[in-house]
Amino acid sequence: MASLSRATAVTAAGSHTYKAHFPEEWAIGTVPNGGYVSSCFLSVAKAHFGSTLSSYNQPDTFVLHLEFLRRTSVGEALFKVRDLKLGRRTSTIQVALFQDSNTEEVVGYLTNTDLGSESGLSLNTSWSMYPPGPPPVDLTKLPGDSDTNWRLVTRLPFADFRKATKNVDIFLPRVKPPKVAIVDEILRLKNGERFHLESLGFVNDTFPQLVETLDSEHDQVPLGKNWYPTLVLNLDVKKSLPPEGVEFLFVRVQAIGVRNGRMDLQITIRDAGGDLVALGHHVSLILDASRNLAERRTSGRNNAGEDHKTKSKL
Repeated sequence: MASLSRATAVTAAGSHTYKAHFPEEWAIGTVPNGGYVSSCFLSVAKAHFGSTLSSYNQPDTFVLHLEFLRRTSVGEALFKVRDLKLGRRTSTIQVALFQDSNTEEVVGYLTNTDLGSESGLSLNTSWSMYPPGPPPVDLTKLPGDSDTNWRLVTRLPFADFRKATKNVDIFLPRVKPPKVAIVDEILRLKNGERFHLESLGFVNDTFPQLVETLDSEHDQVPLGKNWYPTLVLNLDVKKSLPPEGVEFLFVRVQAIGVRNGRMDLQITIRDAGGDLVALGHHVSLILDASRNLAERRTSGRNNAGEDHKTKSKL
């Protein structure tokens, strides 16, 4: 199975420049999964704060905001970093992704701190999952698919198109929930790797598609034939993961509004103890999958491959 840590590794090409390679195994159609790309941005921040900005001792990204301006592609990637605000407690950098041109494909803002030494006011907000959280689980039984309440998803719709999903085990409740725009899942990397902070970008964008869950009974959506390109992705990390990582993460995905070919996604990520690890938010389009596979446009194209004139083959 493909390795997430190797696929998101970056190498320094200068004090503020980093290189990576986007492999096909982490793509949706011809476009790298947005969560995978997010993990690459987190890897850039880790490398930058571990080298150029190491004196600030702020190794952990706790705020990530990405704008997906144009379709990314499988192959070489170049990240350019600008140090925007450097402080004693938090620092913010801008990271821009380039591929095959001098035009930004994705632009991100990442804020770092040292989660292990944070101090300050903490309050109990009495927050809880609503609707109530998913059923209990015996994590020791998940790898053998023998848990009473959870089942391993052996194949997702259109899996050959959504190649990135083949690299993760997805467990769903055995009892189908009421038909609401919510999916509860447990994730585990197939190759046995553990999830680390940089993995949260991918976790934040890995789940069965809610549009298909909602509309498949009414035949309004050709099952698995849609592409959901991310326009904006946010990640708010609430706590650090242990240095050795974790095997399982619990995720709830909820859509508040699906309208006129656009949708939002609210993501809640928890650890095996039920503690809140991170919150995510997406703004995405709903397009026919053919848009993903269409010819590339080298000038003025946006993340959905729309508009303007100059075409090039993938």
